[in-house]
Formats: sequence, C-alpha cells, structure tokens
Amino acid sequence: MRTVAELKRLLRQRVERGENGEAAVEAVIHKLKEQRYLNDSQYAATYASYRQNREKFGQRRVIADLKAKGVHSEVIGKAVGSAYSGVNEEKLARQHLARKRLRKPATRKEAARIFRSLLHAGFTSRVIFSILRKWNVDDESIDEMETQVEDLGSEEPLA
Repeated sequence: MRTVAELKRLLRQRVERGENGEAAVEAVIHKLKEQRYLNDSQYAATYASYRQNREKFGQRRVIADLKAKGVHSEVIGKAVGSAYSGVNEEKLARQHLARKRLRKPATRKEAARIFRSLLHAGFTSRVIFSILRKWNVDDESIDEMETQVEDLGSEEPLA
C-alpha cells in the first residue's frame, strides 16, 4: 500500500513534465481512489495499528512516519488516536524494550542508550523516566538526561 503523496511522487518521475504529465497523474490517482485501491485514511489506520501491535512503537514515532509519507494531519490524528486509545504507553515501551532485547541498565552509558532507543521509538520522556526510575537507575543519571531533553527544547529527536 502507498499513500496518495507517495504514489504521486513515483508517478511524476515516470511521466512527461508539464500539464499532460500532471493530468495523467491526477487521472490515475482519481481512478485508484474511485476503485478504492487508494485511501489515505485506511492506510494510516492500518499503518498505525501495525506499528503499535507488531513493532511496539510509540505514538510520536507513528505520527512522524505518517507525516513523512505525506498523510494529512487530520487523518493521522484520527488513525493514531483510534489505534492507541486505551493503550498503556509504559507497558508498550516495556514491550518494545523486550522486543529489542534491552535489559535493565547497569551503567550510565547503558541507561542513556535505553533512553535514546525509547525516545527514537516514539515514547515521551515522562514514560521513559518512569521506567528508568522503576529500574532504580541513579537519580543523577536521570537528572542529567532530563537536562539534555530540556536543553533540546523539544522531545522530538526522531529519525
């Protein structure tokens, strides 16, 4: 499956430049939508559900990935909202750690690695720090990581 934006990008590479090529791309897109082969809402819902159930990614990662694929923000909001409704984010983060075979950190370096891994997987720093505190990671390491997140000014250093 592909999004409308991805398909347009691919088709534009294969048609002649100008109005004729653009008209052909639009005709193909219209035909595929008409036949229900192309539907961004369905794509986003399936994608969000898959990434949450199979790959154990957090909401922020799924949102970023769908935006990169050219899906509209409203469609993303509905799809991710329905896929992640009632999901315990901390439990999902722990499942992600198990999937990646990451265990309780013994050193600061390992704690930082787990922090980066979970942040990259789309989990909020609040959830990550909660997990690290339950693992009895020393407060000094956690404070250092919190300072780094504050210095960035955002929680979104996703791929």
